Amino acid sequence: MNPTRTLTPGQLTLADLRAVWQQPVTVTLARGAYQAIEDAAAAIHAIVAKGEAAYGINTGFGKLAKSRIPDAQLELLQRNLILSHSVGTGEPMSDATVRLLMLMKAASLARGFSGVRPVVVDTLLALLNAGIVPVIPVKGSVGASGDLAPLSHMTLALMGEGSVRVGGIVQPAVEALAAAGITPIALAAKEGLALINGTQVSTALALHGLFMAERLLEAGTVIGALCVDAAKGSDTPFDPRIHAVRGQPGQMAQAAVTRAMLAGSEIRRSHLVNDERVQDPYSLRCQPQVMGACRDIIVNASRTLLIEANAVTDNPLVFTDTNEVLSGGNFHAEPVAFAADMLALAISEIGAISERRIALLIDSTISGLPPFLVNNPGLNSGFMIAHVTAAALASENKSHAHPASVDSLPTSANQEDHVSMATFAGRRLAEMADNTATILGIEWLAAAQGVDFHRPLTSSPRLEQVHAALRHRVPFYAEDRLFAPDIEAARALVIDGTAGAAQRDLLDTLWS
Repeated sequence: MNPTRTLTPGQLTLADLRAVWQQPVTVTLARGAYQAIEDAAAAIHAIVAKGEAAYGINTGFGKLAKSRIPDAQLELLQRNLILSHSVGTGEPMSDATVRLLMLMKAASLARGFSGVRPVVVDTLLALLNAGIVPVIPVKGSVGASGDLAPLSHMTLALMGEGSVRVGGIVQPAVEALAAAGITPIALAAKEGLALINGTQVSTALALHGLFMAERLLEAGTVIGALCVDAAKGSDTPFDPRIHAVRGQPGQMAQAAVTRAMLAGSEIRRSHLVNDERVQDPYSLRCQPQVMGACRDIIVNASRTLLIEANAVTDNPLVFTDTNEVLSGGNFHAEPVAFAADMLALAISEIGAISERRIALLIDSTISGLPPFLVNNPGLNSGFMIAHVTAAALASENKSHAHPASVDSLPTSANQEDHVSMATFAGRRLAEMADNTATILGIEWLAAAQGVDFHRPLTSSPRLEQVHAALRHRVPFYAEDRLFAPDIEAARALVIDGTAGAAQRDLLDTLWS
C-alpha cells in the first residue's frame, strides 16, 4: 500500500516533493480546493458564452493569437494543440521525475487561476495514484513558453492517447486507463493550454538534481572526513573558532559535522606529536570552505524550487475576484534555470574536491600510504586507473557546469524571443550527479583502503561505521582484481543514501 498525502494547493513542502520523488504515493486533493477550481472554470465558460475574444480560450496560440476560433471548434482547438505540441525526443523521463511534474501540475491547476474543470485535476491525480506514468521524452523544451512539448506528452495520457508505463511496462494509454477504470477526458476551452503551459517539467528535473545534490553533499562530508584519517590529516582546520570569524553558515555547519565525525579517532591520536607536516593540502583542510559554500547554494536553490513547485505558471490566468483573464509570462522559467545552474556548480565542486583527495591518497609522497593504495605496487596497479576514471568524470562535470541560463534562441516566429533553457539546465543535473556519485564512490574505496593500512589503529566510532558500510559490500583490495564491480557497488551506496545513513542525526544539522 502506497503512503498517502493530502494536496493542499500552494502548500507543498519539500518533504511532500521528496516523498513523491522517492516512491509512488497516493495523493488526495483537499476538499476545500474545489471551490476555487469551479469558480475559475465558470469564468472561462462565461467568456465563451459572451463570445469575447480571449487568448488561448477562443483564439490560436503564440503567433496565431489573432486567429479567432468558432465555439463549435474549441474542443478541437485544444485537441489539436496537444497533438501538434507532442514533439519531444530523446529518452523517456524517469518515473520519479514524471511523478513530481504530475503532482506539481495538479497543485498548480488546483489553485484556481487556470480555468480548468475539477475533472481535469481529478483525472491527473487518478493517473498518479494508479501508477500510470506518461512516457515523456526528456528533450524538446526551451523553458518558455513553459515546458510545452513534454507537458503535451503528459496530457496525451489524460486523453487516452500516447504511451504510458505501468510497473515499468510500456503500453498504450487507452489500455492502461481502461484497466484502472479511468475515463479519458475531452479537453474543454483553455484546458489544453493550461495543462501544457508551465514550468513543472523544468522544476521536476531541477528538484531531482536538488535531492541528489543533498545526498552527494552528505556523502562527500562523511567520506571526506574518512579521507582525513586515511591520510593522517589534522583536525585543527575544523576548529570552530576558525569558521566563526568568517561567519559563513554552511562553512560553520560543515566544520562542526566533520569535527564530530573525527572525534575519538585513534589514528588521529597516533600523530598528534612529532608529525613533521605543518599543513594539509587544501582538499583536506578546506573542506568546510568548499563544501559549506556548496551547502549554501543548495539551500538557496531549494527555496527557489519550492516556491516554483507551488506556483501558478500557465497563461493566461483567471482572476475570479475581478472577472479578468490576464495574459503574462509566468511560464518563463528563468528562476528555475538559475537554481539549476547553481546546483550544477555545487554538484561539480563536490566531485572536483573529491577527485583531488583521491589523487592525494594514491600519491605515497603526500599520503604516506603504499603507492596507489595496494600491496606489492608494480605487480599490482591498485587505484591507479580508478583515479583516472574519477578525473575523467570530474572533467566532464566542469563542461556540464557551464550555465544553461545564459543561452537563448528565439522561437515561434520571434514571438517567444527570449527563453530560459531551464529544461536542459535541470536535465543535465542527473548525469552530473551520477558522475559525482561515482567519484565519491572511488574516494570511499580509497579512503577505506587507507584506513585499513593503518590497522590495528581505528578511526573514530562514526567513521568506523562509514568504513563498515562499504566493507559490507566491498572487501579490502589486497591485490589486483576486476575493479569495476567495486566502483559500481560504492557508487550505488552513494546514490541510495547509504553513505550517510548511520550519521542521520549529525547530517541533519547541515540543513538546520
